[in-house]
Amino acid sequence: MAKIRASCQTCGDVELTKRDVVVRVCADDNSGTYSFTCPTCVMRVVKPAERHIVDLLGASGVEVIVWTLPVELLERPIGSPLTHDDLLDFHDLLQSDEALHAALDQSISQQRGLGDQ
Repeated sequence: MAKIRASCQTCGDVELTKRDVVVRVCADDNSGTYSFTCPTCVMRVVKPAERHIVDLLGASGVEVIVWTLPVELLERPIGSPLTHDDLLDFHDLLQSDEALHAALDQSISQQRGLGDQ
């Protein structure tokens, strides 16, 4: 089995097998990382990986996981930002069971109204 040499920031160079290493590549921007657990100190190590490193590790049989950025990153907030006063008002509402029930009732009513359209 091929040995893979990597570097732990605490222990220095370590030897690993293809089963010890995982490569992750973002499908959206092609950025990559590889990670492993150091066999000496048992710390998780994550390092950036340029395309040629990803290709080399993948060709060696290392598992390559492709992932995508969460869609929430594309969302743009609507309305004004929350203020400190907004948070205090929200905190006060959470202290009142009646206010919580009213908010839940309003939410349920709105959901039912959306379903009728």
